[in-house]
Amino acid sequence: MEEGRISYVRRSVRVLPALLIAAGVGYDIAAPLAFSGAPFLAAAPLVAAPLYSQRGTVGTGIAAIGSLLVVRLSVGGLDEVEAVTELVTVIVVSALAVAINVLVRRGGERLASARRVAEAVQRAVLPEPPERVGGLQVAARYEAAQEDASIGGDLYAVQDTPHGVRMIVGDVCGKGLGAVGTVAVVIGAFQEAAEQESTLEGVAQRLERALASASTRRDERGPREGFTTAVLAELPPGAPVVRLVNRGHPPPLLLYADGAVRPLTASDPALPLGMGGLGTWPDRADEAEFPSGATLLLYTDGLSEARDRTGRFYDPEQGLAGRANALREPAELLRTLAGQARRHSGGGMADDLALLAVRRPDVLHGK
Repeated sequence: MEEGRISYVRRSVRVLPALLIAAGVGYDIAAPLAFSGAPFLAAAPLVAAPLYSQRGTVGTGIAAIGSLLVVRLSVGGLDEVEAVTELVTVIVVSALAVAINVLVRRGGERLASARRVAEAVQRAVLPEPPERVGGLQVAARYEAAQEDASIGGDLYAVQDTPHGVRMIVGDVCGKGLGAVGTVAVVIGAFQEAAEQESTLEGVAQRLERALASASTRRDERGPREGFTTAVLAELPPGAPVVRLVNRGHPPPLLLYADGAVRPLTASDPALPLGMGGLGTWPDRADEAEFPSGATLLLYTDGLSEARDRTGRFYDPEQGLAGRANALREPAELLRTLAGQARRHSGGGMADDLALLAVRRPDVLHGK
């Protein structure tokens, strides 16, 4: 429904130049000779400049000039100074509109190029996980707060290891290239540690050391971003459980086959990764049942901190209550969540969001 309204508004705006020309001609015909519809005609190509192609803008200018000539010739010609002034004004404004259109198009091309580069970087740093990992159904989704926003620092990764399927979802403090550099450090360290470390706590400590090492290195862009909130999860083979280490991140949600939703809150809250300099605390993994047909949802605060006009935060647990059993496919679940968050915030989210859903198939149905 929201997309339909946006499409309707766009179509309505695109007919404005034609309406302005019609209004200018009608005003000139209906009004006394002392009044002129030239301002309407001059406005038409200016409105067309950011909306139409270069050819469309030129055509609008020609239509405005031609309409003024027809009206003036029909009511007395171009002998009067006012008529000549109006004609010159519309011609000059039409030429300016074409120049504006060229600038807008060049700016749009540069923006599109920058966006393509940003998307390529994002895909390189955050490769899309396969739909099946270790017998589990997996889906991931990344959405920028705005189409032209800087590259964000949200991250996710899933890896099938000798210790089970391990995954991470995190959020780097900051945006831009500094955040992307930190994302690359975290993802690279996770991929190595997930294979080598026998415990999830060991993986977390490896990430801590990797960020500590990265924070001491400087390059021409300055230091890397300071800390990263993250939640690490492990699904050991042959056991219907999930193990979690939460480093200052929103708690994952466990969606049961009957529609119930349970937040997996950390029993011992810990500081985000990269803040080891403030003190050393041993990581402790929490364990919860992860039965067949259940889905584990990990997300960044771009989801839980989406606000409506009154400042009320979106609550994913409440949004999924009673609906989780209808959203069995992980990809469908993530599409629904992202759509709910955008509608809750009126389409203008303040932060990027990363979503990761992992479903244990139903044993009885073989799904």
